[in-house]
Amino acid sequence: MCLVAALTFAEARQCVLDRVREAQIEPAIETVRLAEAAGRVIAAPVAADRDYPPRPRSMRDGFAVRAADLPGTLHVIGEIRAGEACTLEVAAGQAVEIMTGASVPPGADAVVMIEHVVVEGAKVIVDRTLDPGANVNPQGCDARCGEVLLSPGRRIGFSQTALLASHGASSVDVYLRPRVAIVSTGDEIVEVGETPLPHQIRNSNAWSLAHQVTRAGGEADILPIARDQIDATRELLQDGLHADLLLISGGVSAGKYDVVEIALKQLGAEMFFDRVLIQPGQPCVFGRAQGTFFFGLPGNPASTMVCFEVFARAALELIAGIAQPSLYITSAPLAVPFRHKPGLTRFLPAALNADGTLTPISWSGSGDIPSMARSNCFLVAAPDQTEYQAGSLIQVLLP
Repeated sequence: MCLVAALTFAEARQCVLDRVREAQIEPAIETVRLAEAAGRVIAAPVAADRDYPPRPRSMRDGFAVRAADLPGTLHVIGEIRAGEACTLEVAAGQAVEIMTGASVPPGADAVVMIEHVVVEGAKVIVDRTLDPGANVNPQGCDARCGEVLLSPGRRIGFSQTALLASHGASSVDVYLRPRVAIVSTGDEIVEVGETPLPHQIRNSNAWSLAHQVTRAGGEADILPIARDQIDATRELLQDGLHADLLLISGGVSAGKYDVVEIALKQLGAEMFFDRVLIQPGQPCVFGRAQGTFFFGLPGNPASTMVCFEVFARAALELIAGIAQPSLYITSAPLAVPFRHKPGLTRFLPAALNADGTLTPISWSGSGDIPSMARSNCFLVAAPDQTEYQAGSLIQVLLP
């Protein structure tokens, strides 16, 4: 067993971040088409290929004018639509009708909104002043040619996809997805397609972990079930250590047949922690063996899910090239009172309601998968606050 004292939630998460960053893992790079880039991690800087906008652009429908001519009556010399080349030039006493998004013609330095003018034939009457630059996006206000817009380590979401497309990036350099080996342990575990006997359960943890791994940007590889024998477990863990990250479900508690830590020690593992002051998930193990980081996750399903989200996901994202792993914690007012025992940070199933309130979901413990499936988030109860009144704010982890 590890001799490190039990860590708080914050200490354990920081330990994961520090250890993986210290390893300075450099993921390999590949080039993918933009259509295949969603969710991938950018591996090379992306720079603007020109000024954006390339010319001053109107922010409103109205008239392009010289601010010095206002207020006054101006002669309208033409019209410019969005997407139309600008061939007009505004001189003193002149205006050009202009549409939102169109290039502001030379000579004009402001746009007066259509709602603020009176049009009389080929003339427009403006009864107000405008500052130069009013209702105009200057050239290069979004980005200057050559400016780095996306740095390595950013995940590509829909806004990053829009930026890549707008800058002509039909392909993009991304980091390879880490391969994550998943090993479930225990004589009581059978495969999903089997009919379990009364003393057996199906291997749900491997599949929930595979889902979480995929959402976090990894490629899940579910290995065979490790039975409660040291030699067999050690052989499977050895196979798992060939991956970029190893996740082990079960066998990390202090029971007579919990052999995972023994097998890991035989493989030369260094343990960074093996107990965290959280519920569910206290007997969570984090370490490194043969150059590969691993997590020993408690076998109860809720414990496995929670420990992945708050610890293993951070390690996976760092290995995947993410510069700043995220933990999506916000706060919401409780719909009902809530209380718990002090001493542990608790991550309990809850429902974030349409009105923004949070309702704890009744559950029978960390093996209660139906309650987990009814939840859409985790209530996060602080270890030093035992009671929360209805309407009071409490932290929420969004998986």
